[in-house]
Amino acid sequence: MHTKIIQLTSGKGPEECERVVYLVFEEIQKQAKAQGIVLELIEAIVGKQRKTYLSVLFYARGENASFFFNEWKGTVQWIGESPFRKNHKRKNWFVGISVYEPIVVSGWKETDIVFQSTRASGPGGQHVNKVESAVRATHLPTGISVLASTERSQQLNKKLAIDRLYKHVLAKQIEAQTVQQKRQWLEHHDLERGGAVKSFRATMHV
Repeated sequence: MHTKIIQLTSGKGPEECERVVYLVFEEIQKQAKAQGIVLELIEAIVGKQRKTYLSVLFYARGENASFFFNEWKGTVQWIGESPFRKNHKRKNWFVGISVYEPIVVSGWKETDIVFQSTRASGPGGQHVNKVESAVRATHLPTGISVLASTERSQQLNKKLAIDRLYKHVLAKQIEAQTVQQKRQWLEHHDLERGGAVKSFRATMHV
């Protein structure tokens, strides 16, 4: 089974490009599922508008993952009217897709994590806030902190917090490693918009 890490980015594009990241991610999810490829979200940075992403980072696992995403790697074009600016003349929007090999988070040690229990928040009821089942986990070397409160037991929330924290630290390290590649894509985006690997013509309205 092949595993890849995929990053979608709107680069320095406007909010329309952020909308396209959301739409392209939906399209990838649909096509990947049809080919038996499992996607696991690492991080999604939400844009200002509803149903928009500045960037999305995720795992892709499956026998066809390498071949499938090699066809997506590069610049994707979306042709459609702006859902945010009425009568805007521009109809072509571009986003970038990068494909990476899996990496192991360097220096990752669970002994570097500090845990703090807290009461889970939620709707009123006799069982709410009676037990400190929520867990906040902080990774000391990076200062990244996450809260897990969806599980009933503190032990399960602790496991969930570790998993979320690992993904956040992973995302930060990938971001640091891909600065040059993102810069190259942005230069390509600015200088040559005609080299899209895929092109879609569809509505962008939310």
